[in-house]
Amino acid sequence: MHPLRYHAQQLYMDDQPLDDIAERFGTPCYVYSELFLRERYHAFAHALGTNTLTCYAVKANGNLQLLRLLASWGAGFDIVSGGELARVLRAGGDPGKIVFSGVGKSRAEIRAALEAGIFCLNVESAAELERIAQIAAELGVQAPVALRVNPDVDPGTHQYIATGLKESKFGIPLAAAASLYRQAALWPSVKFIGIAAHIGSQLIDLQPLGAAAARLRALYEELQREGMRLQHLDLGGGVGIRYQDEVAPSPADYAAVLDTALAGLPVRRVVELGRALVGNAGVLLTRVEYWKENEGKHFCVVDAGMNDLLRPSLYGAWHTIWPLRQKDLPMRYCDVVGPVCESGDFFAKNRPLASVPPGSCLAILGAGAYGFAMSSQYNSRPRAAEVLVTGGQVQLIRRRETLADLLAAEEGL
Repeated sequence: MHPLRYHAQQLYMDDQPLDDIAERFGTPCYVYSELFLRERYHAFAHALGTNTLTCYAVKANGNLQLLRLLASWGAGFDIVSGGELARVLRAGGDPGKIVFSGVGKSRAEIRAALEAGIFCLNVESAAELERIAQIAAELGVQAPVALRVNPDVDPGTHQYIATGLKESKFGIPLAAAASLYRQAALWPSVKFIGIAAHIGSQLIDLQPLGAAAARLRALYEELQREGMRLQHLDLGGGVGIRYQDEVAPSPADYAAVLDTALAGLPVRRVVELGRALVGNAGVLLTRVEYWKENEGKHFCVVDAGMNDLLRPSLYGAWHTIWPLRQKDLPMRYCDVVGPVCESGDFFAKNRPLASVPPGSCLAILGAGAYGFAMSSQYNSRPRAAEVLVTGGQVQLIRRRETLADLLAAEEGL
């Protein structure tokens, strides 16, 4: 599922030909569809219902213009750093809809979150809870918190994005959570308002999510019997999308799993969706520089690199690649590789691709999530431009970095 189509042998995003965007803004270049993002957000929000706070996971793609759009549609936000807090506030996000997750919150980040009046801090350890209580006492406020429990559920995803197993760095062991709730329940500077969990990302099979929700329910009911009144259960996010041939869960599928696991509970639900909203809203445009052959092995060398899109190198992730112009050209099996000085700098391995001439452009699909957000300036390569297709218009939402930008922080010290 993506917002692309071929018309008259040209690849379009919504009503805009991508070749024109590549010529206007250069490559590498990220391009996003506002229409797709809007439809995905509203589809999930509608399926989940008014008793659910649907948050956007900022780590997936933190561009300010995308955050402004989501805020205008009523989204909440899941953040994992002080920088993401600043982004959401700058974009006009409601502090009362911000959830702060993350395993290593600094004192400065906790203070900034409490001063902003965010909805909830998801606590990852007893030590972090003590730090939050201390800072809240210094500020003279009561910190709204939920313990992030680790339900020890295998999400069936890549090991780097599985976060709910007992060997993961994330969360508090389920067996220890109840005693920590009891221990800190009377601390004057802390207010427990929920329970949280997040088991991993790119979930195609939602059964593990249902199992984790059932374990959160059991903990909630145990605490409720002891007189603790919690307001919400935070089920995290992680809903997968189609990159290759996956059958991705629909918003209705996701809602049904939560409805079944939490049926009858008088609590609000919180979810944190990133990739499911923005992943297939974006593409990375790149230009073919050379074709190269090494003793029968073909390489398509493009101007984007692993610094622009890290997922294939980091996870071995699959991204579909299409030419921006359809032509009757022979196909050849090749590796699509970039200019970065690493053997891990690739976007596809042994993939059939039309033999488009150098200077032609390609679209790397499914690049809206963890694309620009994970990009870097490795090899002193300026980061790409970002463009939004919106309402029949094309809008530059982040200019391309320049070499002067790269050098500025090191000059004049």
